[in-house]
Amino acid sequence: MNKLIFKFIETHKLDILDEWIRTTKEAADDRVLRVVSDQVFNSTSREFVDLVISNLNGSKDDYNSRLNEFSEKVVRLGWPLTFVSRGLHTFGVIVLDRMEQSGVITEENQRNLFREFSEWMQPMNNEIIDIYSATWEKTVSLQKIALQELSAPLIPVFERITVMPLVGTIDTERAKQIMENLLKGAVKHRSEVVLIDITGVPVVDTMVAHHIIQAADAVRLIGAKCMLCGIRPEIAQTIVSLGIDLNQFTTKNSLQKGIEAALELTNRKIVNVEVAK
Repeated sequence: MNKLIFKFIETHKLDILDEWIRTTKEAADDRVLRVVSDQVFNSTSREFVDLVISNLNGSKDDYNSRLNEFSEKVVRLGWPLTFVSRGLHTFGVIVLDRMEQSGVITEENQRNLFREFSEWMQPMNNEIIDIYSATWEKTVSLQKIALQELSAPLIPVFERITVMPLVGTIDTERAKQIMENLLKGAVKHRSEVVLIDITGVPVVDTMVAHHIIQAADAVRLIGAKCMLCGIRPEIAQTIVSLGIDLNQFTTKNSLQKGIEAALELTNRKIVNVEVAK
């Protein structure tokens, strides 16, 4: 990189940083400003400008490492890619404007300085976009996996009794996850009774009922009994009107009653114990 540009940025680093923070904050949309405090915004902005400047004189390995860490941080903060890429453009505009105002850029060297500055900035912009995008895709992928795991958990509540609470809409992809978790969990916990609680499922149509029946059949094939809990009056009415047959397994209107029935099936029950005074 041209020594004039390098020396100017190093000499005026603090002034460039202050102007960059002020300009970027004024142009930032509400999404960026809502999710972080002023202190976090300022510290992250300083980190970004330091990162850009470190590409002037730091080693490539150190720069790439810092770039990866910064990308992960801004993804966690929820800053959009447009904000990050626009921030790099703003940095370039501030540097060139200040160099012109200071007389560092003249008519004689203007073309060469602009070309060299562009040759330095463009690869860095591409690197930032690529690493940010890769980090975002990785984060979304991990979140998707975590949500899938949490969307259909099988929870042991008593010995040989497990519960799967379902919340939200059930589509084909989620139904597969429910089936897989049911079978793996029932074997892992040595379940004799598995309760599927649909209290949190807003709508039970033919497709949802079909998926639940399939899951119940699969559980029976591995030697466990399946019970459907949380059937609200409106759900019961829908099931009847659709002509869905749920006679092949026990149904209860609440999870509490389902657990009581499951205890009876495993030769146990809940009793009140009086504490001696």
